[in-house]
Amino acid sequence: MSYRLVLIGAVLLLLQSCSSRTGPAPVVLLNSQADQESGGFTSDTYKVQPGDTLFGIAWYTGNDYRDIAKFNSLSEPYRIFPGQELRITPPPKIVKISTRSKPQTTQSADPTTTTVDKSLIDPPKPRAYGEGEKVVKRQNVTSVNRPSESVKITAANSFPNKVKKWVWPTKGRVVETFSKSESGNKGIDIAAAKGTSIHAAADGKVVYSGSALRGYGNLVIIKHTDTFLSAYAYNDNIIVKERDWVSAGQKIATMGDSGTNSVKLHFEVRYRGKSLDPLRYLPATRP
Repeated sequence: MSYRLVLIGAVLLLLQSCSSRTGPAPVVLLNSQADQESGGFTSDTYKVQPGDTLFGIAWYTGNDYRDIAKFNSLSEPYRIFPGQELRITPPPKIVKISTRSKPQTTQSADPTTTTVDKSLIDPPKPRAYGEGEKVVKRQNVTSVNRPSESVKITAANSFPNKVKKWVWPTKGRVVETFSKSESGNKGIDIAAAKGTSIHAAADGKVVYSGSALRGYGNLVIIKHTDTFLSAYAYNDNIIVKERDWVSAGQKIATMGDSGTNSVKLHFEVRYRGKSLDPLRYLPATRP
């Protein structure tokens, strides 16, 4: 009897758990934005590890290396050392606004009249400039009569909040796909003939163009938003320069085998420095 009760209870629990499911398992939508992605580098600082370079830190944290250099007052050749703590986000700018006080008035003996210090109202008389002084054009400025205060100023954001559209970076056959494993492929590899055109996968700004990142050969990195970067490695020729603004589909390089043993494009998408599967964002139809 007790065995029957236990069996009936187990069946009821199983039915209850099945009925509580309200829909199918979630799926990843093509071209979805990664705003809800977990992970990625979100700290304001980075502690330099042995073997790090400024270029590598910028790529790992999802930044432009010039910005990190500016935030930390570094100049070329950007020497850094293990244990050094680098700021990777803009420091807040504090601007002091100094204001002029209102003209002071003095009360006269007659309570119906007010005497005003004329030196505070009348402009100073022009004087002859002495030797060595320069004549400077003055501009009228409207004064602000309010107490001095500190104001935080944020730099204007020149990047959109979201990627408008993604396009395939080149024609060819996908020979290797993305892997989440630690030693796996952090992007996709597309094989084609040497010299095949490589295109920007989305609108953005070229933040790196060169061969200083070990293992990537001739590399182009494009920043699309404050959080999204894409990378194009193993190129033969690079035809864009750092700080160039490019459009989705614009030619940026030609396919090659620099830094690898076969002709292909290694393409990565990163969100806050975290590697993502590019096939989640590229259109289903290949060129």
